[in-house]
Amino acid sequence: MCLAIPALIQSIEGTIAQADIGGISRPVSILLTPDVNVGDYVLIHTGYAISVLDQEEAHETLKLLEEMARYEEEREIH
Repeated sequence: MCLAIPALIQSIEGTIAQADIGGISRPVSILLTPDVNVGDYVLIHTGYAISVLDQEEAHETLKLLEEMARYEEEREIH
């Protein structure tokens, strides 16, 4: 299964950006999204930003991922 997750671009230097992914900052390649800007949300897959998301779509996806994580934690407790 392949999973791409939303991340917020914090800074850009050349073709590498620092992206916030759930509170963790990671370097990602922006070779595939050369028009991305600081403050944009992107979808990250295997270390590459593969598309730019609008803010609302990114927030909805992050909310769903958080709900899935909470559900899984609750399932493990019971």
